[in-house]
Amino acid sequence: MEEIVRYSYRLRPGVVAERALESEWHRCRYLWNEAVRQQKSGLKPTFARLGKLLTDARSHNAWLREGAQVPQQQILRTYAQSLEYSFAQKGRGRPKFKPRRKTLPSLEYSSRGFSCRDGRLRLAKGIVIPVVWSRELPGEPTSVRVHRDSLGHWYASFVVRREVVAAPTVDEGSSIGIDWGVSVTATTTHPEFDLPYLGHRKRCAAELGKAQRKMARRHSGRRGPQSKGYQRARKEAATLRKKAARQARHDGRAWVKGVVDNHYLIAVEDFTPKFLAKSTMARKSADAAIGALKRELIERAVRAGRKVVLVAPAYTTMTCSSCFARAKQRLGLAERTFLCRECGFTDYRDRNAARVVLAVAERGHTRVDDVSHAHSPLGRMCVQSEREILRLSGGAVNRVLPLPSQEQQTPRRANWQRGDGGCTGRSTP
Repeated sequence: MEEIVRYSYRLRPGVVAERALESEWHRCRYLWNEAVRQQKSGLKPTFARLGKLLTDARSHNAWLREGAQVPQQQILRTYAQSLEYSFAQKGRGRPKFKPRRKTLPSLEYSSRGFSCRDGRLRLAKGIVIPVVWSRELPGEPTSVRVHRDSLGHWYASFVVRREVVAAPTVDEGSSIGIDWGVSVTATTTHPEFDLPYLGHRKRCAAELGKAQRKMARRHSGRRGPQSKGYQRARKEAATLRKKAARQARHDGRAWVKGVVDNHYLIAVEDFTPKFLAKSTMARKSADAAIGALKRELIERAVRAGRKVVLVAPAYTTMTCSSCFARAKQRLGLAERTFLCRECGFTDYRDRNAARVVLAVAERGHTRVDDVSHAHSPLGRMCVQSEREILRLSGGAVNRVLPLPSQEQQTPRRANWQRGDGGCTGRSTP
């Protein structure tokens, strides 16, 4: 069985090759902006129509003919796909213009636009770039994306097919519950798998502040291009931020691998950290990168064939993991110990929440209310978490939780109900 993956490598382009790549990018950016302009004018820029317009434009424009046709076609294909996805997903914006000074170059080549010979990447129009082959490619690449990051480093991302690496076999009874937080990034039902707050950005805060003060001193005070000294200070600050982000990503991936390799059922709190950006915990939550860590965990678990259940975070902190009794009032962030008034159970606040998340998943639900009110028709809300898992895995998994059948539901009178079938309100007898 094969899977499609990406392998990324660092590129070392010379001055001539870098100028050629930037010229190719300016042509592709021009075509993207023209497609956006057509969409804003009321036309329907499908890929077929954009392809015909590209052929006509290249026949009349010598500047476009100087560039390779493959990356120009690919960026129009990418635009058509982005436009289609923007209509398919509610709330997603349309593709926007790509400003020259704010957009990083990114070129895509299909198999007829590149080749790898003598350890070098050879692109269309005679662009030859040395590649740092940090590992071998498992197969023949079908496409490559050449892009530049914020530090000015160039990379090549190859799309290849490889044999699926079998994940370690684990007992189907092994399970773990995960609760996300700020002081401790991930608290689990097993303390040995906890992920503490690593604080990589905090450790380099002094150096980062020094670089940012250099930027402030060297800024001319006017809009537009700045001095070379300002650009050097800006690159120094970007390097420190990138270093901290890479360290956090590496440690997060190592933690994800340990969790997936040792557990079959993985119950994850469906936490959305977006609201933290407007709170006093914004810097710490951004350093932890909870959203990226959750996506990495779900993707790796799905590829390994594990069972992933996303549990809504509502009432997980207020519910007792022993008797499922709910507290009368919300626990403040300063209260780190959970005490159940019904059964007297006491535990660390986040550990209790992780056990609640696992208990809800083991009972075949995705919300605390589904367990507290077993006969409520609110079980239909399971579909939301299943759709997110399918979206993150690209449809590679089956349905995780079964929907309740009509025989299992007790007929009750609902106080309110949405007509689109998305959810139903709390019902009363």
